[in-house]
Amino acid sequence: MVQSPMSRKLVRNGGLFYPVIGFALFVTFLYLAFGNLWGFNFNREEIKLSFVERNGTQFFVDGKAFYINGWNSYWLMDHAVDYSNRPRIKGILQAGAKMGLSVCRTWAFNDGGYNALQISPGRFDERVFRALDHVIAEARKNGIRLMLSLVNNLHAFGGKTEYVKWAEKEGVALSSSNDSFFYDPTIRRYFKNYVKTVLTRRNIYTGIEYRDDPTIFAWELINEPRCMTDPSGDTLQDWIEEMSTFVKSIDRKHLLTVGLEGFYGRKSPKRSTGNPEFWAADLGSDFIRNSMLSTIDFASVHVYPDHWFHDKNFEEKLKFAAKWMLSHIEDGDKELRKPIMFTEFGLSNENEDFEPAQRDRFYKMVLDFIYKSAKRNRSGAGSFFWQFLVEGMELYNDDFGIVPWERPSTYELITEHSCRLAKEHGLLHTQMEHLKDFCASTRL
Repeated sequence: MVQSPMSRKLVRNGGLFYPVIGFALFVTFLYLAFGNLWGFNFNREEIKLSFVERNGTQFFVDGKAFYINGWNSYWLMDHAVDYSNRPRIKGILQAGAKMGLSVCRTWAFNDGGYNALQISPGRFDERVFRALDHVIAEARKNGIRLMLSLVNNLHAFGGKTEYVKWAEKEGVALSSSNDSFFYDPTIRRYFKNYVKTVLTRRNIYTGIEYRDDPTIFAWELINEPRCMTDPSGDTLQDWIEEMSTFVKSIDRKHLLTVGLEGFYGRKSPKRSTGNPEFWAADLGSDFIRNSMLSTIDFASVHVYPDHWFHDKNFEEKLKFAAKWMLSHIEDGDKELRKPIMFTEFGLSNENEDFEPAQRDRFYKMVLDFIYKSAKRNRSGAGSFFWQFLVEGMELYNDDFGIVPWERPSTYELITEHSCRLAKEHGLLHTQMEHLKDFCASTRL
């Protein structure tokens, strides 16, 4: 490094005094100019998170009922692999905190392909694991908890199809369907090894094993599981029982859910009255049966009426979505005695009659159900928008994605919901900085 004339003069005339003063001024400049960007936070105590617990139909944090205003940003780990993208990770987490959001649902998997976390069975890319470490550490700094999903039923980011391909390469004789993911012993072994590796991973930034980190709100076994080759539901039920028991044998501190869409199976009395259409009973999943297991702490539901119906208008879809949510909250209260989480909900902008204002109406309906549930201490424990992004992320967008602060009415709707929940059960310590004054000035 070339030493400047000014620095040589300081050393020559002032000994160590001037360099020390100069360094102090330099650090002060860095803090004032870039403190928010780099995470310097000398004026705020380190955020301390407690594990979220369940008692009956409610979640609790530090003895206080916890109802969740959450969101999906599935892309966090994949995007964080490239260091130049990491400001976007910080950006979305800080934005979520400012809106009073408390939990982000995201992928903790990428099997095979580009930026794979698991390259092949038992082989992991440390570079990608460090990206996940970064996501968890950054969430912790911002007081955001994470719901981490462990595998995809769909093809995106590998999913169960990739596991089947790996087994076939090893000469395992499988059926033509990727549903063999659920019953083949070799593939079950692959998945268990993956789960154990993730749960026992020690974060290089925090030094905490994932299974011991309260930043993680919960694990999700699989995103939207379906086993259509066995519509009786027995195959998927057996897989859920085995894998949930395995997760709990390694990690009893965190909550666990399946990752269901919420459809009622063939054996359910609600198969004809609760489902959107007849096909929903033949997907091999069953909301109540799958969620009833003692190793499953809460049930998950998705809300996509515009994907489930193609011959209804917006008002009819909205009416069904309301019925759908009420049905599942009743299940939580009366059948399961567990919290119900609406872990994905969204409205596509590709609908023929789509208007931006429809999204706000749909969002408000979902949020109103959660607020009413919180007010009555019922099982409807939270909701998660699908999906939020920051600017310049068109590659990760779909027909549901939004940048929430680009639409003031949506941003206000979300933030006011955080205040409504706080009014019923109080602000979390991690929300105080962002919401205390705002909620105090908001008339609800």
